[in-house]
Amino acid sequence: MRVALLQMTSSDDPEGNLGTVRRMLAEAKDQGAAFALTPEVTNCVSFSRSHQEQVLQREADDLLIRGTREAAAKLGLWVLLGSVAVKSDPPEERFANRSVLIGPDGSVTATYDKAHMFDVEVSETETYRESAGYAPGDRAVLAQVADAKVGLSICYDIRFPYLYRQLAQAGAQILTAPAAFSPATGPAHWETLLRARAIETGCFVLAPAQTGDHPASRGRPRRTYGHSMVIAPWGEVLLDAGTDPGVYTRDLDLTAVDEARRKIPALTHDRHITGP
Repeated sequence: MRVALLQMTSSDDPEGNLGTVRRMLAEAKDQGAAFALTPEVTNCVSFSRSHQEQVLQREADDLLIRGTREAAAKLGLWVLLGSVAVKSDPPEERFANRSVLIGPDGSVTATYDKAHMFDVEVSETETYRESAGYAPGDRAVLAQVADAKVGLSICYDIRFPYLYRQLAQAGAQILTAPAAFSPATGPAHWETLLRARAIETGCFVLAPAQTGDHPASRGRPRRTYGHSMVIAPWGEVLLDAGTDPGVYTRDLDLTAVDEARRKIPALTHDRHITGP
């Protein structure tokens, strides 16, 4: 399976971001990809809750989801919108940070809401309270993409190994980790966390990322780390996209999943431990 990771610098304008996605998906198809993946918050990167309230829609009405479904059907591509920010159904007033998997016929085949909220104080000047604006999901999702079983996750989820073990033990061969990673933590943690999740589960890890300085029409702008990655089941880095936006492809041989798990069958070695 040839996969394409779309490394983007999304703005806070969903319509403009859709144009970028369409162009990049066509490029992915031209490069022979069967499965294309976009980063976290593909449709709108914004710190402004008032701007989000103005431009975000519910999933059924979202401009970027609808346009991507049309593009996927036209190109015959599997597409994972790594995540889109959408309005939740009442009575929940917060947004949802949602992965949307689209089949080559344009249908939505699976969705996953980010489970772990990025509530951190990285430094005195860089603080995030994702749970103030977004409601966490509570459901792990395993989906089918062509002949592959794919476990879905989003960004900060990568710090919680139990989610990935659960997905792998349910049959996942590929794990997705779309992100808008902070430049403060990216150099120290991003590659290490991705490689750890691959090694622990014997899965491929696909991590399309936002990168660079994101234009903002309202509120303070945001900056992200980039370095979209493809990690092999044995932990090798097959792709590091650096910091330039673009379409990056790699071929996956799913037999590598079986080989890694044959060598280290750790997924079958769970024990119940009491205490502390």
